[in-house]
Amino acid sequence: MSLTLRIILIVGSVLSFILCVKKIKQAKLHVENSITWLAGSFLLILMSIFDNAVAWISAKLGFAAPVNFVFFVMIVVLLIKVFIDNMRISELNEKIKNLNHYIALKENKDSREENK
Repeated sequence: MSLTLRIILIVGSVLSFILCVKKIKQAKLHVENSITWLAGSFLLILMSIFDNAVAWISAKLGFAAPVNFVFFVMIVVLLIKVFIDNMRISELNEKIKNLNHYIALKENKDSREENK
């Protein structure tokens, strides 16, 4: 892995880590939602510091270059994050549907009582 890529990974990871911590302190990001980003920036820092290990793993897995392995790992992490977010969105949609049904039934019941 080139020195330029290592520096970019370290700077980008540190900046994303600082941004996550700042948003948590401002209460604009929940801790449980930021764990993925904090872990991802920590993973990128480790991969940029221990580039020999990344080169060894990428060679063992058959990647043409270590940078391809880094991109692959980050794509996998982001795909997992998208999948988890889609599961949460599905749960929230179900809760919204149930809440709409409850409100409709409650309004229907209230309107019947007013008409009596």
